[in-house]
Amino acid sequence: MNGDSQGTSRPRKYVFVTGGVVSSLGKGILTSSLGALLRARGYRVTAIKIDPYVNVDAGTMRPYEHGEVFVTADGAETDLDIGHYERFLDLDLSRGNNLTTGQVYLSVIQKERRGEYLSQTVQVIPHITDEIKERIRQVAGEQEAEVAVVEVGGTVGDIESLPFLEAIRQFRFDEGEGNTFYIHLTLVPYLETSEEFKTKPTQHSVATLRGVGIQPDAVVLRSVKPVPEEVRKKVALFTNVRPGNVFSSPNVEHLYEVPLLLEEQGLGRAVERALGLEPVFPNLAFWQEAVRVLKRPERTVRIAIAGKYVKMPDAYLSLLEALKHAGIRNRARVEVRWVDAEGLEEGDLDAAFRDVAGILVPGGFGVRGIEGKVRAAQYARERKIPYLGICLGLQIAVIEFARNVAGLKGANSTEFDPYTPHPVIDLMPEQLEVEGLGGTMRLGDWPMRIREGTLLHRLYGREEALERHRHRYEVNPLYVDGLERAGLVVSATTPGMRGRGAGLVEAIELKDHPFFLGLQSHPEFKSRPMRPSPPFAGFVEAALRYTGL
Repeated sequence: MNGDSQGTSRPRKYVFVTGGVVSSLGKGILTSSLGALLRARGYRVTAIKIDPYVNVDAGTMRPYEHGEVFVTADGAETDLDIGHYERFLDLDLSRGNNLTTGQVYLSVIQKERRGEYLSQTVQVIPHITDEIKERIRQVAGEQEAEVAVVEVGGTVGDIESLPFLEAIRQFRFDEGEGNTFYIHLTLVPYLETSEEFKTKPTQHSVATLRGVGIQPDAVVLRSVKPVPEEVRKKVALFTNVRPGNVFSSPNVEHLYEVPLLLEEQGLGRAVERALGLEPVFPNLAFWQEAVRVLKRPERTVRIAIAGKYVKMPDAYLSLLEALKHAGIRNRARVEVRWVDAEGLEEGDLDAAFRDVAGILVPGGFGVRGIEGKVRAAQYARERKIPYLGICLGLQIAVIEFARNVAGLKGANSTEFDPYTPHPVIDLMPEQLEVEGLGGTMRLGDWPMRIREGTLLHRLYGREEALERHRHRYEVNPLYVDGLERAGLVVSATTPGMRGRGAGLVEAIELKDHPFFLGLQSHPEFKSRPMRPSPPFAGFVEAALRYTGL
């Protein structure tokens, strides 16, 4: 037994997921689904995402290119797949669960500078690959996982992925064949003209993977429709994989169908068998019920999202999933109407928000579309439409209230107008001397103390809650008393922030409104299908009441 064992007679197990042919096939959903199947069998599981880019983390990447930046409890800015892992596995993961080329090389270079490789020539093999393996083992050990599912981002054949593929290849020799399992996800195109599935790209992809020394134990075929058994047998023959270990992953209406689909085909049993795990009948009752509600909801409600990245829904992925979770809780389908915030600056608000039962303003950065978002918050306040503001959405609501209710003409955030006469939103003092951008915001879990008798207290049912943050600007404490005198309700604050008395504003609401709530945090990051975020569940419930459903 090697040093990676769990302190018992059973060594830790590792499953590696790679992808071929094209990117964006859904390796993250496959990894998450397998993790969910193992969790449903009672195993302790963790999931690790390897990103081959040289960035240290995802914090400074463009949402239009990479989708949302997901934030973990310990404040890491990670790839959006970490969000999928947390939702499917119902676990809080850490910064170690997202491994990048930038992290690996930075660590190795720092070790070399400290003299830890004294007299050695530092090379990709063994130094970079050893660093990769060490980090994977460390995370799995810290989280006491019995099975670690590791997703290698990118596509087999990419030059950036080679050190990671070499590292996971070595795992089989380090850990033993019965403790490692390799799954390769590939595209099988379906040609409408000839009505046939083409397996040649998959054959080439597996050949490329075998060229770096990895023989997959299972192949999962992504396609627009289910791949027939005879095609799967052909793939098995040409890729040297057991016929029963080739699985079909067609397009589905809802992501939460994927674990059920893969379990029905036997992926969970195949992994159990190969890793020598005790056969267990998985408890998938929740997933079955969630899919039933999603496919046959009792009610439907339409929510407008007024944002700046509306052409890239993945930029708001966790938010969309939180709305879906809230819908499941309320046995309703949530339909989203995307509203471009820039178009609201001069546009017809009645037309933009016709037939919607709720308005949501999400987080974001930069001045583009800000005045449109302010108009959206004003419209929701005046028309008594349920409103939920997330991070920037809270700040927008405060700006709108300050201008139009508290009489603070020209009120704004110093992020958008450094010379505003009323900086109701301003930088935290500790942000004034920050020079870099990566990892320098208020990040991760922060507590909020909730006032009794408020809407927020009713939603959470307790006086304190932890939610995740990702922002630099705050409600200016100098304006809080005046805003409260004008009728704004500060329903939660951050306790103990460097002796600031009552603390920073965490949530605001209005008394004379059916549902008007803004949070400085991002509660969508902690929402799970089995445990919806309280603000989102309450928002959808209020929207249903608004429509009379």
